[in-house]
Amino acid sequence: MFGCHFGKLFQVSVAGGSYQEGLTSLIQGVPPGILLNEQEIYGDLLLRKPGTDELSSPRKEPDLPVIYTGLNAADTIEGAGNENHTNGTPITVLIPNLDRHFIHIKQYQDTNRTPRPGHASFASFAKYGPDDDAIGAGIFSGRYTSAIVAAGYIAKKVLQLSGIKVFSYVKEMGGVGCPEINHEIVSKYTDNYKQMRMDFDPFYQEIYVKKRVNMSMRYLDKMRVFSEIEKEIDIIRDKAPSIDKKQIIDKYGVHPVLNCPDLEAAQEMVDAVNRISATGDSAGGVVEVIATGIPVGMGEPVFEKLDAELGRMLGIAAVKGVEIGAGFAVKNMTGYQSNDRMHSENGKVVFDSNNAGGITGGLTTGQHIIARLAVKPTPTIDRKQNTVDKYTQENKELAAITRRDPTIVARIWPVAENFTALVLLDQLIAHMGYQALRKTVKS
Repeated sequence: MFGCHFGKLFQVSVAGGSYQEGLTSLIQGVPPGILLNEQEIYGDLLLRKPGTDELSSPRKEPDLPVIYTGLNAADTIEGAGNENHTNGTPITVLIPNLDRHFIHIKQYQDTNRTPRPGHASFASFAKYGPDDDAIGAGIFSGRYTSAIVAAGYIAKKVLQLSGIKVFSYVKEMGGVGCPEINHEIVSKYTDNYKQMRMDFDPFYQEIYVKKRVNMSMRYLDKMRVFSEIEKEIDIIRDKAPSIDKKQIIDKYGVHPVLNCPDLEAAQEMVDAVNRISATGDSAGGVVEVIATGIPVGMGEPVFEKLDAELGRMLGIAAVKGVEIGAGFAVKNMTGYQSNDRMHSENGKVVFDSNNAGGITGGLTTGQHIIARLAVKPTPTIDRKQNTVDKYTQENKELAAITRRDPTIVARIWPVAENFTALVLLDQLIAHMGYQALRKTVKS
């Protein structure tokens, strides 16, 4: 399998599957000297994991990460203060599958002869044959995106230390759109939403705040605790504090379920998806990603334009379209309307608009980078569908499936945010190296 690796200077390889022992991110290119821990990575993983609210699948995976390599296990000399700092070697993050029970495996065994429409199961069987990892869709399951989130969090942290911030939110869902909102407000809202989710996540509180797992523990000690947690998933989930919508809005200023910075639109989105889900069907939508603090001139021409690299987010499960800036709306514009005219203010170039999404010719303009992802409806639905027997090619009918996400949109925004960080950090390393070389050869 050749498609599970990303990057030139910042590189990520992912492995694992939905019902294998877990998922893995192998990350290369992280500079030394960055303090890193599992709790902060989990703070992003909990945004993507299933089983947290009415819009997600009931699967109970806690998605607890383990940093296996890449950090100093202790101070390199007494009193150095560099324990748990990155040391420049490849970082490995493991995410064990803990909600992996035979009853669910048996459900897949009973239905795997008949591919689910909209899933990769028919094409992957044709490619890999009868040994295809078809339990839970394997690497084609949305669970592999947890490995992207883990790696992307680390990239995002390096970017933030370099003055670049990446954030994302739900722009549209179930046919309901979010109005245009100032990006500074969106950034603050997203930070508040993430804090709310950490405060209300029972695993974050039970495992990390109470230090049941901590960075001073050896790997085997952590696995012992994970084995206990596997038996306590329902008990821990039941410790989740009840969500009072008014109290959350008053304290955090966010919607309790959805990361959409307009509270009225967010509730309308949730209501729309619930109406669709009640019919047995599912809903799609749009996620928007924004990056600020980008230097001018970052990127490459022709085959590796930055906007083309961001188009690699089509690799996220369920994403069927990526647009930059005005995107497809340019088809209805004139050149004068589309062009981002510019002028000088106090010795600085200022743009009158940002239809290019911060990228022209594959290079950054210094404006905010804006990308939007079109997310298809969840293909697993509670309705009967025509399919075939993949062994005999006889016509069959696939029974309705009830364990499903009414929409994937509400869980994809953190994946988009962190995938964007992977792309930007890979490009930033190349850009900074190139600019340093320019200065060297001029001197």
